[in-house]
Amino acid sequence: MSQLEGRRPDASSSELPVPPLAPLVDTHCHLGDRRFDEDRARVIERARLAGVIHVVIVADSAGESLRVRELARELDLSATAGVHPHVASTWNADTAAAIEAALADPCVVAVGETGLDYHYEHSPRADQKRAFEAQLALAAKHRKPVVVHSRDADQDMSAMLRGLGPGNPRIILHSFSSGPAVFETGLEIDAYFSFSGMITFKSWKRQDFIANCPPSRLLLETDAPYLAPVPFRGRRNEPAFLVETAKEVARILGVDPGTIAQRSTANAVECFGSRLTYQKGENR
Repeated sequence: MSQLEGRRPDASSSELPVPPLAPLVDTHCHLGDRRFDEDRARVIERARLAGVIHVVIVADSAGESLRVRELARELDLSATAGVHPHVASTWNADTAAAIEAALADPCVVAVGETGLDYHYEHSPRADQKRAFEAQLALAAKHRKPVVVHSRDADQDMSAMLRGLGPGNPRIILHSFSSGPAVFETGLEIDAYFSFSGMITFKSWKRQDFIANCPPSRLLLETDAPYLAPVPFRGRRNEPAFLVETAKEVARILGVDPGTIAQRSTANAVECFGSRLTYQKGENR
């Protein structure tokens, strides 16, 4: 079984909720980030104690795609492969070949993160669109979902998503914080909406997006090490903190947090595949 399951609790981790809110899947975590290098094993232990049964380790470049695949194999978790819009200018034939090769690995369950970011524009918009289109095509070819980043690019994002044709890949709108146009487009194309610790911030004013998200399309994520939820805001985020996001979704919807845990985890398995319920010794 994965390192997130099956061991007795470590008494030194008593700061975590007991009993845990389980099962939870962190569908978007940058566990390969160097900020986890010194205590990655302890981060995983705390996640397990909090009820997080699986983590999808997200890549943002060709090089990081290789690194997170190795981590996913080592930890019996899952990974993505893709190029973030910040580095979309690096997209070329060699990058495309590397991402496509990664998608053949069973531990790689999605393409991404990819998309459009017009807030920083570290890469020209034309390069972002080109890399995004190419990765959407790879996802469709390999029948993998796509982890989509969108910031200050609502018009172009809506147009590109609406332009997806038959056989389009499953879309995950990660750390969803776009406006109504992207939300409506997501509903039209049956996208998944993944909510992060951002929804616990005082500045979050779009509870209606959570209320109107179809129950079968709700996902949860940390986006760790970023966006730590209240009451951990200002600290490095980690998968164990996903509990707070689940609780906030439950509060907004007026349901028990356990219901959100069960629902979002079932959706994650439906979206990413059965590897998320993998037990060591099974064929992968």
